[in-house]
Amino acid sequence: MKVLVIGSGGREHALCWAIAKSAKLSKLYCAPGNAGIRDVADCVNIGAEDVDALVDFATDNAIDLVVVGPEAPLVLGVVDKLEAKGIKTFGPSAAASVLEGSKGFMKDMCAKAGVPTAAYGRFTDAEKAKDFIRENGAPIVVKTDGLAAGKGVIICQSVDEALKAVDDMMGDKIFGDAGSEIVVEDFLEGEECSFFALVDGERALPLAAAQDHKAAYDGDKGPNTGGMGAYSPTPIATPEICDKIMETAITPLIKTMAKEGCPYKGVLFCGLMVKDGVPTVLEYNIRFGDPECQVLMMRWKSDVLEALQAAAEGRLDDISLDWHDETAMVVVMAANGYPGSYEKGTEIKNIAAANEIDKAYVFHAGTKAEGDKILATGGRVLGVTGRGTSVIEAQTTTYKAVDTIDWAEGFCRRDIGWRAVERERQNT
Repeated sequence: MKVLVIGSGGREHALCWAIAKSAKLSKLYCAPGNAGIRDVADCVNIGAEDVDALVDFATDNAIDLVVVGPEAPLVLGVVDKLEAKGIKTFGPSAAASVLEGSKGFMKDMCAKAGVPTAAYGRFTDAEKAKDFIRENGAPIVVKTDGLAAGKGVIICQSVDEALKAVDDMMGDKIFGDAGSEIVVEDFLEGEECSFFALVDGERALPLAAAQDHKAAYDGDKGPNTGGMGAYSPTPIATPEICDKIMETAITPLIKTMAKEGCPYKGVLFCGLMVKDGVPTVLEYNIRFGDPECQVLMMRWKSDVLEALQAAAEGRLDDISLDWHDETAMVVVMAANGYPGSYEKGTEIKNIAAANEIDKAYVFHAGTKAEGDKILATGGRVLGVTGRGTSVIEAQTTTYKAVDTIDWAEGFCRRDIGWRAVERERQNT
């Protein structure tokens, strides 16, 4: 098969790395790719949101399957345009992609499907939103309705903080047009967990659970980021809780979306809070998480391409999945200053040496090649990933690879997986 992966981040590097192992693969392209992806795929200089150019490339090169990494091209309708040309595509249609493109739509769909989620209100009028906040009190969560690169969520500990969040989003437009409509919802207590399933329009096949670390600094301190690390599996998502998530959050949603005329295909990412063994949905995303994708691909043992193709073709019943019975962990190395302003173009050394460590691999996110040099071009730059028979072993392997990399202008958290490490130590 000839395959095109769309995107340029750590998620897409992990997808390309996993797909490249498939016996079904004859040629792998990635648009636009990055300095790490070029080791496993041919990089094509087309932006992930240049939908028409991507469709032309896929048509001209007789691509058999397109795998869409990020959410923006999905919301823009890349799947619809590719499938209109007869090209099989892994990812939801534009109509189904509204699940992430509009948080209000997502909450309404939860209500229709009977999915357990926080009580909420949708607002295009700032004063009505403020009345809702005053009535409900704090803590409370204010979210942009539209896409805001994973940053349009403010958890407010006081009513005044929430009122300011409304002004920031709707008045000052700190997230642009994404804040023209907002969702205000109850704050959920518990421990956060990410759960992933493959969906073919009618059926859902569970993948695995992971736990992300959003805060920039150790101890979950500092501003929220796109994710500073993750691990899978997570002790909070026991087999019983994973069954509950499928039963209450995945299957009802898939059935309701099909009934509503927007059947869902691709990967479904469900963000949840788990408290006292009860999972409650925070959000759905329409793509693999980043950095969760990196740990899923490190654990995935069976043919990834075969599974993605089956989802795209509506035949998940034909597929069974096989996983490494180990923990995988990813530590994100970010440019100093992230998620604020940061310097670009700094050189990173010794990535190849880190890749030689047993059960470790470095996924590139914001990098470019300049001759023999690897330069940092983004905020989150590398996803250093390791696997081990325990969380502690996975953590040891991952940080050994981190410490092999020579990049003075970068930083990372040193406590990824801390909750699971504490549990593991208590149990031994």
